[in-house]
Amino acid sequence: MMTDAYARLIERVRDVGRLHSVEQLLDWDQETYMPVKGVGARAEQAALLAAIAHDRFVSDETRALLDSASAPSDDHVAQTNIRETRRAFHRAAKIPTDLVREIAKTSSLAKEAWSRAREASEMAGFAPFLEKLVTLKKQVAEHIGYEGEPYDALMDEFEPGATAKETAGLFATLRDATVELLERLQACKNKPDTSILKRVYPEEGQRRFSRRMAEALNFDFSAGRADVSVHPFCTTIGGGGDVRITTRYLERFLPAALFGTLHETGHALYEQGLLGEHVFTPMGEAVSLGIHESQSRMWENLVGRSREFWVFHWDELQKTFPDALGDVSSEEYYRAINAVEPSMIRVEADELTYNLHIGLRFEIERALFDGSLAVADVSTAWDEAMQKALGIKPTNVAEGCLQDIHWSMGAFGYFPTYALGNLYASQFFEQAMRDIPDLPARIAADDHRPLLDWLRDRIHRHGQRYHAAELVERVTGKPLSIDAFMGHVTTRYTEVYGL
Repeated sequence: MMTDAYARLIERVRDVGRLHSVEQLLDWDQETYMPVKGVGARAEQAALLAAIAHDRFVSDETRALLDSASAPSDDHVAQTNIRETRRAFHRAAKIPTDLVREIAKTSSLAKEAWSRAREASEMAGFAPFLEKLVTLKKQVAEHIGYEGEPYDALMDEFEPGATAKETAGLFATLRDATVELLERLQACKNKPDTSILKRVYPEEGQRRFSRRMAEALNFDFSAGRADVSVHPFCTTIGGGGDVRITTRYLERFLPAALFGTLHETGHALYEQGLLGEHVFTPMGEAVSLGIHESQSRMWENLVGRSREFWVFHWDELQKTFPDALGDVSSEEYYRAINAVEPSMIRVEADELTYNLHIGLRFEIERALFDGSLAVADVSTAWDEAMQKALGIKPTNVAEGCLQDIHWSMGAFGYFPTYALGNLYASQFFEQAMRDIPDLPARIAADDHRPLLDWLRDRIHRHGQRYHAAELVERVTGKPLSIDAFMGHVTTRYTEVYGL
């Protein structure tokens, strides 16, 4: 029998979730439609809401309810909600409300400063905000505590249980395997022609085709919307009934919108697949950012860059952009979207070199928090790391250390989840191919429901019942490794490059 304390705890947790959803709404508005001059007031609003939500969550009443709440041993919903609320409470209770408020205010201001600095390709306008956010997040790490290094406390917010040391070891193995394959591909003379992706693609056509792809993947537009922002993102406001994605349209680089839309749609499908009856509780929330990223990377790459996907969509794409693609064959296009070319911009990187971008930022963030790198030296460190990892060097900070919005959000510890997501995605998809033998044929017929249903049954409906490491073993029968990912990219690029 459920206790009264549990019912009251869940209602309190839901109230905190509702407050956070209002924060998400304000953030979405700032990134899409808010006038630039509104940033000062928005920063104060964000700070106030963050403080109210934090105080309500870490209150003595919440602590008392957690101490009193109990659940039957056979009720996994209540057990999950109590366990994960307790974990989140003990983490949050260590952080002073004034610090929470200051981070929310600073990050709101910093996002606008980052946008201006990126547009001007000038580090000076953003550097003071970066310095302050690093300082504030160092305080968070010290309040929370850690066994290894400060970065562990920050990673735990996004990928619970992960540590920098273990992640670094996994990334080193992934890097070595990546570089070996990359060298083989760079030596190949049969390279795809990527210039066809840099022709003129009118924005209106990109908008229509991007929406068509999101609909094909079963994104429910009656429970969501698509807009434009400087940096594409997905956000959830009020549970799966209001999931919003954004993308960006570059008239001379088609993949930005197409694969950006597929990526954010993948995130949105996860959010729309979480069980509505558990909204604003751990059973209605994603397992981790790494698992979340696995959903976006799966739809973007394992489905969206597959030959089967374009068997169906090629004719429509060619008709949408007759001037740009009229003289291009479906095979030429397929090879172009799967070309391997070290590039400056992470979100435009191919599947293989993408993880090198993640490893680069991961090491820079670790250095910022262990004190071995100063904010003033970040740009130089970034350029040197790009040269070492990818053999190319940024010509300005806009295509270097200012390319992503995450630092302005104070989201240090977030980036490792991108590479982890690639590994999870490949391992999940490998299992889905076993469980759905005709999956390639379904994708070629524009029938994505079998894969979506599989994901909803194996991953989405469980909320936070299982931690990431446990979930991947339950779904695939083995722990996370680089094997499925390297098997996937080796197979795909062997075909594309005729190795």
